[in-house]
Amino acid sequence: MYDYPPTDRPLVSAVIPTRNRPALLACAVRSALRQTWLRVEVIVVVDGADLATEVLLESLADPRLRTIFLPENSGGCAARNMGVRAARGEWIAFLDDDDEWLPEKVELQMYAVQKSRDWFPVISSRLIAQSPSGSRVLPERLYRHPQPVADYLFRRTGLLDPGGLMQTSTLLAPRDLLLAIPFRDGLPLHQDWDWLIHVASHQGVVVSMVDKPLAIWRVEDTRDTVGRAANWQVSFAWIRELRSLISPRAFSSFVAVQCTWRAKKSRASLAERLRLLCSFLLEGRPGLLSLFHFFVFALLPADLRRSLRRPWQRAFDRHHPSAGLTLVAVHNPSAAILRKSSL
Repeated sequence: MYDYPPTDRPLVSAVIPTRNRPALLACAVRSALRQTWLRVEVIVVVDGADLATEVLLESLADPRLRTIFLPENSGGCAARNMGVRAARGEWIAFLDDDDEWLPEKVELQMYAVQKSRDWFPVISSRLIAQSPSGSRVLPERLYRHPQPVADYLFRRTGLLDPGGLMQTSTLLAPRDLLLAIPFRDGLPLHQDWDWLIHVASHQGVVVSMVDKPLAIWRVEDTRDTVGRAANWQVSFAWIRELRSLISPRAFSSFVAVQCTWRAKKSRASLAERLRLLCSFLLEGRPGLLSLFHFFVFALLPADLRRSLRRPWQRAFDRHHPSAGLTLVAVHNPSAAILRKSSL
């Protein structure tokens, strides 16, 4: 598949930030070490004091595994940036500690890199979203350049469209690009979206997506995750900060979906919900579909929304045989110009 012999292939560094999830981390690390792309190093960044994780990592004896221990909790962005700076590889692939890679993940993405003629290719992929009730392939529609990344992520194409998806554990990018444009420290939410939107605003950066699912994304269980936080004010402030990098329609679509359900979940006051509605109408450019989504996410319970989407999901899954995959390998407890010469 890849035209160069194994000894001439670039080194890929897998960067895994982690904190207090040693059992899940063990599965993530093993999936990275089992890649068919043999030139892989795995860098685990332990984000603060974590004795159980330290004990686990000592038991995973592999010369390709390196560990970095941060003295205090600094957050996912800072941990990823630390891993990038420590990496020896020309390419960085991120993996969250509660996710896993399928064996050909890195090889298929590096094949996409080889075919690319862009200065800074950023490669994502489909994934398998795995929950206690089953598994399915996401996203339902692929990203296609030159569509703006924010429009793909936030704007929906139909009443039951769940939107686009580029999840952190699917991302592979040049180390030079990540050194020039690192993850922004201190973001409590939307860390992967923030980085993607910022890098895609530079000339020479082209985002693409492999059609096959290459990662396992664990969702909809009882664990707390950053993405489920109900702090609508954080999401609202973040999207307003990015208005110059995204289209007005993408802005309205984000507010309609991401801010309204968080406001509902956190029991925001009527005045706060009216503030969201005014921003949605006046600061963006809502269409009929985003207006529909605003009121659906503001008014309908989450369980009812999911039940309305199930027939659509079943129809999609029937046309994607890989949606039924389960994981069996694991389970031991106006853009700024970015030039290469500037890196």
